Amino acid sequence: MKSIQKWLLVIILFSSTISKGQEKEEFKPVIKWNMTSQIWFRYSDLNEGSLIDNEFSSSFMDISIRRLRIPISSQITPKIFVYSIFGGNNYNFKNKTFQLEVLDLYVEYTFDKAFEVGLGKSGWQGLNRWNIRSAKTLMGLDSPLFTLNSVEKNDDLGRLFGAWIKGQYGRLDYRLAFNRPFITTAIPQGKVGFANNKPRVKTSTYVKYQFFEHESNKSAYQTGTYGNTKKVFNIGLGYQYQENAMSDGDAMLASTNLYDMKHWAIDSFLNLPFSNETAITAYLGYYDYDFGKDYIRNVGANNPTTGGGTDFNGAGVAFPMIGSGTTWYMQFGYALKASKIMGQNFVIQPNIAIQTSNWDALNDQMTVYDFTVNFLLDGKHNTKFSLGYQHRPIFDATTIQQKGYKGMAVLQYQISLK
Repeated sequence: MKSIQKWLLVIILFSSTISKGQEKEEFKPVIKWNMTSQIWFRYSDLNEGSLIDNEFSSSFMDISIRRLRIPISSQITPKIFVYSIFGGNNYNFKNKTFQLEVLDLYVEYTFDKAFEVGLGKSGWQGLNRWNIRSAKTLMGLDSPLFTLNSVEKNDDLGRLFGAWIKGQYGRLDYRLAFNRPFITTAIPQGKVGFANNKPRVKTSTYVKYQFFEHESNKSAYQTGTYGNTKKVFNIGLGYQYQENAMSDGDAMLASTNLYDMKHWAIDSFLNLPFSNETAITAYLGYYDYDFGKDYIRNVGANNPTTGGGTDFNGAGVAFPMIGSGTTWYMQFGYALKASKIMGQNFVIQPNIAIQTSNWDALNDQMTVYDFTVNFLLDGKHNTKFSLGYQHRPIFDATTIQQKGYKGMAVLQYQISLK
């Protein structure tokens, strides 16, 4: 908490210094903040050979904090905006310490609604709608993590240091970011991985056309579902590029092959309320990832294991989530009219998400299903219960072909305080 107090002091001092005398008209900056936490109660069928503290386990039940976010922001002057997020992911039984990180800390200057400039550590990147998304307004139990394609490899939970421009001109919404990835120290051994060289600038952009109501671009984090409060239909296109981002060995050796990271995507998002107070939310995206020859990465969200794993998937709840190849990703949800549950007004929102990927390194299509039912108090995300089930494919370590499925069930409670 001492570190948070220090950062808050920095923000307040920064605010008061900049705001003095810059605007002729009197302007009173207001500091806004809130806190959102997602608590998981989970049962997992673990991948074969998984270890929990050196003990083989085929299943496991645990309680954890999946995410904690404390955003603090201030419109210091009519032109200057400061934004920060403190928090972290995956506070669980494997870690006794409870540390808060500075996830975001940046400043933006508005020349015009069509042209704003930002600088600092942030989630402002391009490629697609879900590259960085609002954790609070997720429709599914968890976010589509494959869209965070370099997560915790050369970034910090999807955040990087950099500069960007953004704006809205008519129905067009755009962002163009230039970020410097973090240094990678691990050296790939024969297979393609993130290179241990000087990180080149990661350039990315995303442009969307808004057919109906306009979405806010105040922050980088795009809304997962609006329920019956907003009519939105967008089509977007984006890319990411980083020179010499990947290698198949020590990047300092002449014999090592280096690969550029090149991704592009096209997607669409629909949130459509109806007159009977119901609504649908739908998303469809196509992604083309190029990390280099046969790159593949197994990821398990909030993985409860400490090692092991005899399948290609590795340990715990991991599956081949990210790689070189192509992906279709789909979401569909239906928010019903509010109904009384134990004397409270809840909006029930069942939804499904499907990721189906044709990764170059696998001999079969990789398809994972996520089923979720949300219970939103008064139709809002401030108090939300979610019951979710993930059906993930298991790949044989020898044939690299799918041999079955395993599941993970989660009851989540989300609370947001202002």
